[in-house]
Amino acid sequence: MIFKSKVLKATRHGELEPYLTVRSARFNGEMGRVFSFLLRYFNTTNNDLNYWGLDYPPLTAYHSLVCAYVAKLLNPEWVELYASRGYESHSHKLFMRATVLFTDILIYIPAVLLYCFYFCDGSSKQKVATAFCILLYPGLILIDYGHFQYNSVSLGLALWGILGLGLGWDLFGSLAFTLALNYKQMELYHSLPFFCYLLGKCIKQGLTWRGFFHLVKISMTVLVTFALCWMPFLSDPKQPLQVLHRLFPVGRGLFEDKVANTWCSLNVLIKIKTLLSRETQLFLSFALTLLFVLPSSLKLLSKPTLWQFKLALVNTSLAFFLFSFQVHEKSILLVALPVCLVFNEIPLIATWFLLTSTFSMLPLLLKDGLLLPYVVTSLAFLFLSLYLLSALERSTEEELRLGLYRKLTQRWLPKLNLSRIIKWKFWFSLAAMAALSFTSVWLKPPAKLPDLFPVLVSVLSFLHFLGFIIYFNQVQLMEPQRKKSQKKTN
Repeated sequence: MIFKSKVLKATRHGELEPYLTVRSARFNGEMGRVFSFLLRYFNTTNNDLNYWGLDYPPLTAYHSLVCAYVAKLLNPEWVELYASRGYESHSHKLFMRATVLFTDILIYIPAVLLYCFYFCDGSSKQKVATAFCILLYPGLILIDYGHFQYNSVSLGLALWGILGLGLGWDLFGSLAFTLALNYKQMELYHSLPFFCYLLGKCIKQGLTWRGFFHLVKISMTVLVTFALCWMPFLSDPKQPLQVLHRLFPVGRGLFEDKVANTWCSLNVLIKIKTLLSRETQLFLSFALTLLFVLPSSLKLLSKPTLWQFKLALVNTSLAFFLFSFQVHEKSILLVALPVCLVFNEIPLIATWFLLTSTFSMLPLLLKDGLLLPYVVTSLAFLFLSLYLLSALERSTEEELRLGLYRKLTQRWLPKLNLSRIIKWKFWFSLAAMAALSFTSVWLKPPAKLPDLFPVLVSVLSFLHFLGFIIYFNQVQLMEPQRKKSQKKTN
């Protein structure tokens, strides 16, 4: 069984070098004598970047450093330089899972609870149910606890940023999101909605006086936070450039593995990576991403409300996932977070999306031997979402926000029951995902098509995501703003 972790590598000369996503079959949390805090991203004799080298921003490096110190206190063999390669034990895995749980308790879980109790409508029981369902989202649990990563740190910090903006604490929200961006660069998926919301709010206040000074304070908060995070790297100009090179590996190509986005799915029919040059691929992905994020961003800029902000986060992150360059399967978690934020408003669609996002990572989960956890967590999540949030009962045309679809069908099919169609599509979709999950495990693919099942999972998930981005865009762009649920606080 293969697992992944964030641990640390250190050089003989004492330069601690963060080491990301190390497989449990080849644990490499190596750590020697420490007399320098400088973290580096260069390939050296003692820091083989080809062996799961660090490709995340500085906050991840600092977090890895702390984890390595704690690991050394508990058992030096876990992090011994060179000797720890190939090290594997039950206690080591337990320790890594404990570090994930600790960060969840410290950052992610409090943010989810505060969001649900401050910004979700309904009774206390319904708020608790919403929080419970969000925390039981299978995708994040499986990746962080089974794949050994800390996505809940960056997602939790981003959620704290959303909480700050929702409560009117724009400087705190900007600080929290900047920290999220300095933990994982994929938080760029959420950056445009944050920018448009804050800029739209400043424009509403008037850029000649009050709004202008508010914008300056936000800008200074972001710049100072970035400077503090990157301070150890600023002494040598080569260091920040090397970090940026590691953060944005254009050389890896348009996509890796079988990710459920446009390019991987289209590559089944048209070999894009072969036919198009690297520059053309970059331009095409940039153009399509911009095309799909622009309407949502402009709507948010003109109407900076919390509801519009949440929908813009969904639409923008999903557009980045579907069309941007060098997308990973795990990047769908960045879309899942804002979808969780609309759980209380449209529970059926949110449940559907979150189950689909977990299914889209099936090939990765199977590689890690997580079939049983995948089945159990997905079924538990489905049952609790339908039972606790009454997702099927709360699925009228109005609750599903199908106003545009009703207008389009009113003339020719006035008696068409759109709500029933959505429910049937939901169950048919789940059946298809369950069947493909079963065949991926129990049937052997043809010898000439060894990647048949991962490709089918990718294409089926992509078709779902394409439908979701159309749906969420029409909800944001065409429907009137929902009633205000934001509570005024002192």
